[in-house]
Parts: sequence; structure tokens; C-alpha cells
Amino acid sequence: MAQPRNRLVVQVFLVIAVLAFIGISILPIIGAFNNQPAISPNNANSNNSNVAASGQKTKLEDEVRGYELVLQREPENQTALKGLLQARLQLLSLKSQAEVKPADIQVVIEPLEKLVKLNPQESDYAVLLAQAKQQLGDKEGAAQAYRSILTTKPGDLKALQGMVSLQLSEKRPEAAIGLLQDTLTAANQANTIQPGSVDVIAVQVLLGSVYASQKNFTQAASVYDQAIQKDGKDFRPVFAKAMLLKEEGKMDEAKPLFESASALAPAQYKDEINKAATLAVPTSAPGAAPASTPSPESTPSP
Repeated sequence: MAQPRNRLVVQVFLVIAVLAFIGISILPIIGAFNNQPAISPNNANSNNSNVAASGQKTKLEDEVRGYELVLQREPENQTALKGLLQARLQLLSLKSQAEVKPADIQVVIEPLEKLVKLNPQESDYAVLLAQAKQQLGDKEGAAQAYRSILTTKPGDLKALQGMVSLQLSEKRPEAAIGLLQDTLTAANQANTIQPGSVDVIAVQVLLGSVYASQKNFTQAASVYDQAIQKDGKDFRPVFAKAMLLKEEGKMDEAKPLFESASALAPAQYKDEINKAATLAVPTSAPGAAPASTPSPESTPSP
């Protein structure tokens, strides 16, 4: 059982690493507290940590009450709505994942819905709303939020990635593939109407990562090759194919692609690409996951 599970972990790594480089930066609804160190009673600084956390919690709760008072008088005051949302998210970040209850996430829904309504052009609010609903188990509500973005912005990468992730979590890979293929089919017309509205290379890389997650490595490689042929100076599909070959254990083929991706990439991402190239898969456990994941939050199109 160890090898299949390890291969699944590597496939997840592949998808995450590729998405990190295609320019998608999703606002995590609960991601902030996933990296919070647990406060241990054996920690010498635990008392100071507890005091600091308690003080921050009190300050944020006071801010929440203040913003709520403003919104009672001015329900559409965007400064207060944004402040309330930020304070509630920061309160979430003070909790460990195990401590978070549905009610803790539910409180961000109302200000998000208002901000989405008041800022229909700002997709970040709708993406965050979709994530909150998905975290609460409202998958249809999350899908509706993503669709509302894609109706007017079919090339919105954050909404595309969110919708694809949702469909994959529901074991609907064909729906995810269909969505991305439809986006690519309509890309030329969309970019004619509004130049640059669909990042074709990014969508192709995302499509390839979906194929890779389904172990359809041949199709994934084909999509990456199409993207490379479309723009030979774009490092993203080159890196994606290198990661795919590495996951398949074809390091001799992957090495020159990693070198090419590093040469083509913006300077701030070269180290991460080189790190991904050198992280070895242990020979004692074929398919085991690399030790770490490249994690630049976003990258511009070359």
C-alpha cells in the first residue's frame, strides 16, 4: 500500500508546484492558521506566547465590535466591511485548525457577500466567499460563486483553479477538464474582445496538471508541449513538463527542462526551480514525495 499512497502524494505535489508557478494566488480562508505553531506548556516561552495571543485576541474582538457598530448605521460602508472581514480572518488565524468551528467561518460570509455585491469587478472577494462556503460544506454555493466570476471573466485564473479544485474534490475530473478545454476554445475570441483576458499558457498548464493528477501522463505532456510550442520563452510549461518527467522517474529527460525553465524564469523564481530540480525521490521508496514544495505565491507572465 505504501507505493500507491506515495505516488498520490507526489501527484498532489506536482499539481501544487505547477499551480504555484502559473500565476495563481488563492486567498486561503483558513490557510493562515495552518502554519501557526501550536503553543505547548513545555515551551519556555509559552506564557509570553499565551499573553501575546490573548492581547491580540482582545484587540481584534474590540475592532470587530467597533466595525459592527459602524455597520449598524451604515450597512454598506466598505471601509468597515473590509475592516470587519480582516479582523474576523485574523481571529481565525489565532486558532489551530482543530479548534475552528463552522460558526467561526460562518461569520465571514455576510461581509463577503456584501463586498461581492458592492465590488462585482473584484473577483478576490467572490473567490474567498467560494472558499468559505466550500469549507462549510456548501459545495453548490461555492460552485455558484465561482460560476458568477467565470460568467463575466472566463479567464479568471483564481476562479478557474478554485472551480477545478472543487470538481476534483467531488471526483469529477472530466468536468474540470471540460471547463478548461472550453476556456481554451473561447480564448481567442475573448482575447480579441479584451486583450489579455485569458492567459492561455496558464490555462494549458492548469489543464496539464489535471491530467497529471489523474495519472494521464501522456496527455499531460502533450498539453505542456502545445504550450511550449505556443511560446518558447515562457518558463511555466517547461517547468511543468520537467516536474511531470521527474514524477515519472525520468530525471535524465527532466534535467535539461529544469535548466531551461530556470534560464527563462524571472530572477526571483530561479532558486525555487533549481530547488525543485535537486530534490531527489528516495530510491528506497519509489514515488515518494519530495521533501519540500516550491512556494512562490504568484508569478507574472514572462
